[in-house]
Amino acid sequence: MIPLTSGAVMRRTGPENGIRVVCLGGGTGAVKPGEFNSGYRWLIGRLTTRHPDVAFHEVRYRIRSWKRLDMCIEDAVAALDAVADPSGRPTLLVGYSMGGAVAISSADHPSVAAVVGLAPWIPDKVDVRRLAGRRLAVLHGTLDGGFLGFPGVSPSSSRSGYERALAAGVPATYTQIRGGTHAIAFPGPRGLLIPAPRAHTWLRLVDEQVTRFQADLGV
Repeated sequence: MIPLTSGAVMRRTGPENGIRVVCLGGGTGAVKPGEFNSGYRWLIGRLTTRHPDVAFHEVRYRIRSWKRLDMCIEDAVAALDAVADPSGRPTLLVGYSMGGAVAISSADHPSVAAVVGLAPWIPDKVDVRRLAGRRLAVLHGTLDGGFLGFPGVSPSSSRSGYERALAAGVPATYTQIRGGTHAIAFPGPRGLLIPAPRAHTWLRLVDEQVTRFQADLGV
């Protein structure tokens, strides 16, 4: 576990000097202690075999709540400071759900080259101009937004944030996952993870984004 100057912590999967990817999780309306995201755990467990030169860093916020969004942003910036490559090699920032708002709000950190939003929450109060000079990719399930009683983020909401980014001159893409819900994986018995519908589509698309980031670096 890696302590951060904000008081949050993160964990790394992959080589210490690997290509940096920072992963930011979601939150709730309630003010709850931070935890690691099951979807990231499922994705990273598979991505590390495909990308052995990449170091995936998962941030555990002090408080995982959109009512403490400023604190989550502080935790993200502390993580970016901690992983910044002395040689200047940039970082890929990934944000799931509320982590999308956190990622975009942290995107003006000098180390960030690109942001990937996974079912991202991008409310109007989030300043998409912080993405200036960066690339944005949004991935979102078509059945997100309260499907079968599960909380989530409406795809029309992230589409609105994506369009605001485009209008601000940000190079951005928007990809729908047909039949995808808000979750990528659920915690199961004995520490096992249960993939959600279209989990392997999420994996393929995130894999493509990591591969593109490596190609941008000439790796």
